[in-house]
Amino acid sequence: MENINKGDIVARKSYNGDILFKVKNIYKSKHGKKQASLKGLHMRLCANAPLDDLIRIESSELAAYLREHAKKSNEQLNRIFARRAKDREFLFGRAVRNSNKNGCDNLGFDVPGTVLHLDGDGDYLDLCLTTYKQLKIPAHGYSIDEEKQPRVVGELLRKHAPDLLVLTGHDGYIKGSKDFRSMNSYYSSEYFIQAVKAARCYEKSRDDLVIFAGACQSYYEALLAAGANFASSPQRVMIHAYDPVFVMEKIAYTSIYDPISIKEIINGTITGFDGIGGVETRGKYRIGIPKSPY
Repeated sequence: MENINKGDIVARKSYNGDILFKVKNIYKSKHGKKQASLKGLHMRLCANAPLDDLIRIESSELAAYLREHAKKSNEQLNRIFARRAKDREFLFGRAVRNSNKNGCDNLGFDVPGTVLHLDGDGDYLDLCLTTYKQLKIPAHGYSIDEEKQPRVVGELLRKHAPDLLVLTGHDGYIKGSKDFRSMNSYYSSEYFIQAVKAARCYEKSRDDLVIFAGACQSYYEALLAAGANFASSPQRVMIHAYDPVFVMEKIAYTSIYDPISIKEIINGTITGFDGIGGVETRGKYRIGIPKSPY
């Protein structure tokens, strides 16, 4: 058995190394067998595994994986910026229709929707906040354990008054569970559902506060029923750490005049329809004219 330590990057032999994990903790099961609690490196999944089922990922292999991941992320960002430039040209034309532009096309300014992001994983939160910044989306982020999110979300909504709310972290369908519609079958779905309900006590309208909730394999139907606009995971699959960001980006930069095609939003995620779903939602973007020289 390999010498596995807390903080190591590992994969599970029994799953053919399909997902890379970081070891959160090592403990003994009630039968005295050493186990590891794991969190996905880029998938919002929590899991437990026997130490003898784990293989440590060496630094060279990890570096190659991270390079490939960065490449794919950059390609996604480039697609977003290209789409946004095209959309902005159309929206600006609509904003100044039947009037003399007077050079305003170079002076207009963007007012995208603002985001409040609560994440059960500090590492993922840092990645998401960096991506929001790259995408020029105003965002406030808090690293808050999943079980604590229902207690604090109302206060944070009152503090920041965002247009968009993300409630995420880690989740998973507990191995051996047989009922997909039982709350006891999930690690964290109950907390996300409670947090959505608390947020809807602050703002009932799904147009005024757009909510994304859930993580890997979350109880999708119950999250939507609680009041989320978008949730994971319809097919109980893993979702990528950036999926909530890409959903929020599309809403933050779609005009307030326009409902957004659900298909268009989901196609902009990494995981797609197996991992993300939702209900019809309007955009939160406004274009301003003219831009002040001060």
